[in-house]
Amino acid sequence: MSERSSHWQLQTIVSQLRTARAQWRAQNGRASTEQGGRELPSRAAMAEILEALCGALFPMRLGPVDLREESEDFYVGHTLDVALNALLAQARLELHYAARHSQQAEADIEAKTIQIIQDFALALPGLRSLLDSDVLAAYHGDPAARSVDEVLLCYPGILAVIHHRLAHHLYRAGLPLLARISSEIAHSATGIDIHPGAQIGRSFFIDHGTGVVIGETAIIGERVRIYQAVTLGAKRFPSDEDGQLQKGHPRHPIVEDDVVIYAGATILGRITIGKGSTIGGNVWLTRSVPAGCNLTQANLQHDDGTQK
Repeated sequence: MSERSSHWQLQTIVSQLRTARAQWRAQNGRASTEQGGRELPSRAAMAEILEALCGALFPMRLGPVDLREESEDFYVGHTLDVALNALLAQARLELHYAARHSQQAEADIEAKTIQIIQDFALALPGLRSLLDSDVLAAYHGDPAARSVDEVLLCYPGILAVIHHRLAHHLYRAGLPLLARISSEIAHSATGIDIHPGAQIGRSFFIDHGTGVVIGETAIIGERVRIYQAVTLGAKRFPSDEDGQLQKGHPRHPIVEDDVVIYAGATILGRITIGKGSTIGGNVWLTRSVPAGCNLTQANLQHDDGTQK
């Protein structure tokens, strides 16, 4: 140990940290599960995989700076081969982890993992088409956008949606941890928090984006546009007889086609925002509204100032 390291009492600290780890593992039944090496997927590995997938989906915009059109297919093929093999390794970790902690058999995990990643790979052309509709929606929906290239390169809402489209497929395929890591990487970069379980239709546009929250069971139709600080959240969290929060129940809003939700609106609970409606800025909403509704703070108030 170097003289400088001795200032930090590293031997003592390392020993105390080892004791803390051992106590935590013993208390949580992990005494033997981590002895063979890392058992959880890596956030850093997923960040590299997602960057590669973005480049493969949009090679001349999100790929390497020196890429030429005549090399596009070679780059896409090579990048996908590396990224999908890396994703396979991360998926294998998640499925083994899930099996161990639910006491399920691990015998068929390898075949299942390969099938999941094969299906994911085959879905990429369709995801590219879906993302093209999102990019066009952003371009047509923002008068400040000068080109679709600017939208793809610069708009945080597009980055968040790219990650969501990829994460949602992983979520539905049975890889919720990888999906959540993917969405949280975008959340960290953009300030936009979309749970990978949320169902989102074509031509989706998040303008500006900072502070947007979209919950797990939200359902969003086609051609929906939302602005910064919008929340599609839960109104309440039901508990079971032991006081534990119940998982998986529909608890977030349904937003039908062609809805616009302006900045700061908070929409809570399993309510429906009807097709073609407009929800004004800073509206707090906990009830369904019919199709074609134009809702603002002003028309949500009674004459005496109390909320309807």
